[in-house]
Parts: sequence; structure tokens; C-alpha cells
Amino acid sequence: MAFQRIEHTVDFCVVGGGLAGMCAAIAAARGGSRVALIQDRPVLGGNASSEIRMWVCGADGHNNRETGLIEEIQLASLWRNPDKNYSIWDGILYEKVRFEKNITLLLNCSVCDAVVEDGKIVSVTGWQTTTQKWHTVRADYFADFSGDSVLAPITGADFRVGREAASEFGEKTSQETEDRQTMGMSCLIQLRKSDRITEYIPPEWAMKMTPEVIKLRKPHMEHSSENFWYMELGGNRDSIGDTEELRDELVAMAYGMVDYIKNSGEVADGPYWELEFLGFLPGKRESRRMMGAYLMTQNDVLSGGEFEDTVAFGGWPLDDHHPDGFYHAGNPNVWGRTPAPYGIPYRSLYSRNVSNLFFAGRNISMTHAAMSSARVMATCALLGEAVGEAANTAREFSLSPQGVYDEKLALLQERLMEHGCFLPRFSRSIADVCRNAALTGEAENLSILRNGIDRNNHTYGEEDHSVLLPLGKAVTYTFDAPVKLENIHFAFDSDLDRETLPGDSCERRHSMRANRTAESPTMCMPKTLVKGYRVTGVTESGETVVLAETERNLLQCVNIPAGGSYRAVSFIPLTTWNSEETDTVRVFSFDVR
Repeated sequence: MAFQRIEHTVDFCVVGGGLAGMCAAIAAARGGSRVALIQDRPVLGGNASSEIRMWVCGADGHNNRETGLIEEIQLASLWRNPDKNYSIWDGILYEKVRFEKNITLLLNCSVCDAVVEDGKIVSVTGWQTTTQKWHTVRADYFADFSGDSVLAPITGADFRVGREAASEFGEKTSQETEDRQTMGMSCLIQLRKSDRITEYIPPEWAMKMTPEVIKLRKPHMEHSSENFWYMELGGNRDSIGDTEELRDELVAMAYGMVDYIKNSGEVADGPYWELEFLGFLPGKRESRRMMGAYLMTQNDVLSGGEFEDTVAFGGWPLDDHHPDGFYHAGNPNVWGRTPAPYGIPYRSLYSRNVSNLFFAGRNISMTHAAMSSARVMATCALLGEAVGEAANTAREFSLSPQGVYDEKLALLQERLMEHGCFLPRFSRSIADVCRNAALTGEAENLSILRNGIDRNNHTYGEEDHSVLLPLGKAVTYTFDAPVKLENIHFAFDSDLDRETLPGDSCERRHSMRANRTAESPTMCMPKTLVKGYRVTGVTESGETVVLAETERNLLQCVNIPAGGSYRAVSFIPLTTWNSEETDTVRVFSFDVR
């Protein structure tokens, strides 16, 4: 009997369920597109999932934390997962996709074929291992978030692999000739410190950590930042074709590292550490990179990326890992600061030769040197959300990805900012109905609430773009005559630098942790964030109606559909996540359109 074949017809097909693919699928679905998300693993999150456990890193620097959907996810984890449990984290990621209206989720499904006609993808087909069924997805638009760019070889999309010669783009690297070497991959370990000594017997095939091998890779178990990222191999081999063999070597290395920690006598309190997790799925840093309408270079990163088509931003250092990985005799990586935040252009997010193909994540159109900064997952999540908004805009106006750039770029950027995404140096447009309304309340500088800037950041200057509002007191827009409103927008203070969270800077910065001790802190919601609020409107007849009310806000960016005509709209902040210690709250934006 032949295996069953299932067909799906959607507007937008997302291949790959890491953070970038998740954010693309959610953004497009919330915009009204029918979406299929195909993921070849049983869990979502990619490198951030419980299978791999790499940290969600992003732009360095003050007030540079990524917002939009990735902030929504990480705030949900602070609320639901204060002890940073990976099983709960997996569930949060699953919930965000599985229960989002308009998304069909296909887990354990690996795309292996595609139909392409006249330079346009018609469908993709994947094999689902759990059901032993073939799934074919037909769509108007496709996006590759697979990391390895699986759609490139099966659709004919142009791509690159490896490092460019410095002379090709005038980049500041030591690479004199191009090659196919990349950064490597890692199988991570996590340990838990116990109050008793436990025995560890390594397998016979575990790698022996000799003094020569370990001297530049010694673990620092006393630091919360120790996550063993440097246990890395494969950059000097085929980062796709050799993955299985590399996994075997990485697992042997991981067991050997545990042996060194537990039994060498070189690690303080080593016998008290217990192995809690060892990943058998390598986390990759680099493989194929798609070629788009624009190829972003290291020079673009270092100049600040001031693109007219900025749709996301980066700010992680230029963090280039040596292809020899763990066996490299020198430092495992080269670290160079970037002018965070720098813009990333929309033109790097769609194919130059396959007309309906988007991509985002570590595989966007950029050089190896640029990718060494833009590859981290919080940045990739922003890129994914930008693609999701672009795909939805393309559907709405029957445009190609290039057509969105040609005709609807400003609209795309406006929608991203309205949904909480920060675009450096850009601000949201404010409707005349809001700008011309009377704005009253018991606070100073209320006009800041309608300046279209949703956070403090040095790209907007050094001035404060927030207003300190008293709890329980209304801020009100009053209109000369009843006006029909579509949306009420808020930007709250979610403590982007996470200064109100417990623990050291590493604990506060990351959603999850590597090693666990009795002193590992229990996290909390940012104390600066609005917790309870009420929004009311005065109708044409003079009746006051509640438009929205919550006692447990978990969002930095809130959009409330108005859906009516009003003489006035009021916002009353009621509590913060630190209400017992404050009677005010900081708000960046409250505006209407």
C-alpha cells in the first residue's frame, strides 16, 4: 500500500520552525494570511529548543534589546517559566504557533522536494516521520527558515557557502582567498551542582582532554556564562554533508568534557557537578547563505546599516569562529565590536532569482563576515517577523517580494513598528486625528506619548522619550467631534536592559540558563512594566464604554482594535509588576488612529 499523500493550500508556506520561522508564521497569520509551518523536529525553537539549548542572543548595548514578537515570547517565559525550565520553554514556543489562528503546524516533517515553474515555487513536499505521510503544501509565497537553506538546492535559488576573499567587497578580514570553510557546530552540555559528590564513569570512547587540548578551552564552572559554546567542530568540513560524523565526534568530546570537570581535579568542586543534559543534535552556526536583491557586507555592518529599506537590526559583535573549532591552536573566535544597533535591509530577505521566495535567519543574503554578527537568534527572530509582515503585505496587494520593496516599503516598515519592532532611526507616523486632539492628564510632557518613538535609544538622541504617569489617573484624548478610530497603540517599559530582574547580567539577559546551582535565581516580570490597565471610550451618545481591561499585562507593545466612533479615549494605568513599591509607571506611547 502506498503511503498517504496530504495536500494543503495556503497563502504562505514557512519551512523551518526556529525562532525566525516561528515569528514569520505568527506575524503573517495575525495579519490574515493562511500559513503552513513545516518543521523537521518534534519541537520548535531550532537552536533555542531543548534539543540544542543555545542562548537567544542579540544586539549588545544599552536599550538595544529586540522587541516585537521575540520580546512577547521572552516576557511570556519570565511569567510562566521563572526557573528557566526547558520543558516549559518548549511548551511556550509550541503554544505560540499551535494555537495561533490561521497556522497549520506540521512537525517532524522534512521538506525534500519542490515544484518550480517559470522561476516561481508552486509547491513543496515533505515526509512526516511520525505518521509516515507525504505532505504537499501549495502556496503563493514560500520562505526558507531552515538554517541550512534546504530550498536552495531543490528550487535552484542562488546561494553561497564559505568565506569571501577580503578583496571581493573590501572587508576588514584576514581572508586573502575565498574558500568553502564556515563556522562549526556544537553539541552542548549542561550540569547541575549537587550538595554531594557523585561518581562519573565516562564511556570508553569519550575524548580524553589532554593539557594541550584543554589549555585554551578550560571550563569556568563558577561563571553563569559558561555554556560550552567552544566545543565546536566542522567548519573545515562540509557543515551539511558531514553532520552525522561530526555529531559522533562532538558527543565524544562532550562526554570527555564532563570527565574533565568531574575527574581531573582541575575544576573547583568538580565532583559535585552532575551531568543534566547532553545534546545529540548539533547546533549549527553557518552553512548555505541565500543570495538576494542585496548582499549585505561587513562594511554595511560597521557603517551602521543606514538603509532606506531597514526592516530589522543587529548589534552582536563580529564574532567569527575559526573553522578548526576546538582543535584550533589559538583563540576559538575573533571578536570585533559593531555600532549597535545597525540596520538590516529588506532586499537581503528575498531571492534574486526565485520570484516568490523569502528567507530569514542565518541564511540571509550577506557575506560570511557580516553573518558573523547577524546570525544570532534574537536578530534572526526580527528578520523572521519582517518576512512575515512582508509576505502578508504581498498577499494583500498581490505583489511579489520585490514588488513590496518597489511599492509598499513604507507600509511594511509602518506595520512592523506598530507591532512593536524597533527600526533604528525610524519612527511611526502619527495620524492627524491623534495629533490634533486635546491630550490631558496629570503628568508632564504628555505630547511625548504621540511622537511615534516607542523606546529610548541613542539613535533618537539622548533625551527621554517616555512619560511618568501616576497610577489610577486617566490620560485622555478628546476630539472636537466624534471620530471613527481603528486602533489604539501603546508602548510600555519592559525594562529592555533587564535591570529589575534578579541575578547577574548573564542571568538577566538570557531567557534560559546553562548550568544550575542552588543559588540560581528565580526570575520575575520586569518591575517597570504596566501590569493592570483600563482603556475607555466616550461614544457619540456620551456613554462611557470599556474598550480593554486587564489585570495581567505581559506585553511591551499593545494594539487595541477600537472599532467605533468616539468623542474621547482614556488610558488608566492601574498597577505595575512592582506596584507595592511605586505609584507611577513609565509609558513611551499612547496614540490612536
